[in-house]
Amino acid sequence: MIIRKATPADADRIAPLLLLAMEDIIFKFIGDRDQEKAKSFLLYFIKKENNQYSYQNCLVAEVGNEVVAAVNLYDGARLATLRQPVIEYIHKTCNKNLQLEDETGSGEFYIDSIGVNPDHRGKDIGAKLLRFLIDEYVNKQQKALGLLVDEENPAAKKLYLKLGFKGAGKIVFVGKRMEHLQINGRE
Repeated sequence: MIIRKATPADADRIAPLLLLAMEDIIFKFIGDRDQEKAKSFLLYFIKKENNQYSYQNCLVAEVGNEVVAAVNLYDGARLATLRQPVIEYIHKTCNKNLQLEDETGSGEFYIDSIGVNPDHRGKDIGAKLLRFLIDEYVNKQQKALGLLVDEENPAAKKLYLKLGFKGAGKIVFVGKRMEHLQINGRE
């Protein structure tokens, strides 16, 4: 498996993978439960630069020449700047005055979403991708790495805890009860 920085050419393969992880949230953003509209929303931002979902903030995992997983992550200190184009787009195109809670902040690199192709689940790809991130950000750069996990997803939480993440608080994000987990390279 090869893990690499995403390029704009990867956008069509990244969007459905990230949507797996954040479907309900995107549905709330766009005010519609249409899968294609949600994928188009993500695709629009993945192709563009300087926003939280940009290809610039994504890594992909390839097996052979197939992208089988994607992760979206960024410096939490940049959340407001990266989120602004998304909020403006939602206001203009969806006529929604969306107010979002901060899901991250200064002091951590934030794993916004991670998605593995359903045909490749059960092959340890998600765990390998997370180990790669832990090695890059926590071990090598001595940074904190954080994420939110849905309280209704105990299997994901179990994996994160097994990899060394620890509870760092709770949050309600877009109406969903989430737990903030973090692994810190400075400990």
